[in-house]
Amino acid sequence: MEGGGADRGAGRGGTEDGTSPEIRAWREAVAARPGPMPPPPSPAPVVLAMVIPCYDEQEVLPETVERLAALRGRLLSQGLIREESTVHLVDDGSRDATWGLIEAAARVFPWMHGIKLSRNHGHQRALLAGLLTVEGDVVISVDADLQDDLDAVPEMLRRHAQGAEIVYGVRTSRKVDSFLKRWTAESYYRLLRWFGIDVTFNHADYRLLGRRALRALADFGEVNLFLRGLVPLLGFATAVVPYERRERFAGESKYPLRKMLSLAWDGITSLSSVPLRWVTKLGALISILSFLLAGAALVVRLVAPGHVVVGWASTVVPLVFLGGVQLLGIGVLGEYIGKVYLEVKRRPRFVIERRV
Repeated sequence: MEGGGADRGAGRGGTEDGTSPEIRAWREAVAARPGPMPPPPSPAPVVLAMVIPCYDEQEVLPETVERLAALRGRLLSQGLIREESTVHLVDDGSRDATWGLIEAAARVFPWMHGIKLSRNHGHQRALLAGLLTVEGDVVISVDADLQDDLDAVPEMLRRHAQGAEIVYGVRTSRKVDSFLKRWTAESYYRLLRWFGIDVTFNHADYRLLGRRALRALADFGEVNLFLRGLVPLLGFATAVVPYERRERFAGESKYPLRKMLSLAWDGITSLSSVPLRWVTKLGALISILSFLLAGAALVVRLVAPGHVVVGWASTVVPLVFLGGVQLLGIGVLGEYIGKVYLEVKRRPRFVIERRV
């Protein structure tokens, strides 16, 4: 019986020492120790779609269209993109002549298209509208103000050809920004990391996304959008392309301090629950301090009863302090409840009125 069992084992592909053919093949592959990988082949041209959100950009848009046309010509001559590549200008409910310029550009350049949203949905939603509706092998998003260097696009495409599904454009310096804007922006990136949010330092919304990354992004149904924090959650292989940030070509920034603070708060509360934990820890700390204060008052009462001032400060100060902490906690909790309220309604994140 035992001999029959051994024969059956050998019949299944085993050897006398019990090693399977797969294990022996693996050991031979390890012993061969292959040399370094050969250099990657020249990247094959891809169908590129560029998404540019626009809001009241009539002053800068004519120059933006010209530079995009010149960029497309260079990319075609370098063999990085195919003729079917397109550019999509997303009008986020502009109040000026932005949409008229987009329509004119679409008439002149057959590869340029326009997406008009029904109203102003905000920069992040306008950007998402473009990302989720355009076609192409890869999509690159860039703002219309020409502060992000378009000369970084060829290197982004090369990094994608080398295997990176997501390529971040990262500013090497912010010399063109004022000291206040530079300090607040860099402090914000550090604050996000402190809250446990995975973001790329000095990266805004200048990035390349492959088709697999875009399909994964479409599965994220958040209404409260902060793409700088959502994209790293996709995973995939990533790369970074540094570039020098330039001054705005024309017009005014659409992100004043108020909107920047709103985006910062949305980014924190959309991707991190740390503020709620802080409120809990603060409540615990105040409870401990209140017990210590009660103990100190009892000691003073027993040791030096004549020096005890039954007065106003010992009652009002803790009362006001605790009231402020309670209001702070209610406010933070209300912010999260408000975001939950917006999410559960499942309203559309953007509405497209027209396409050209």
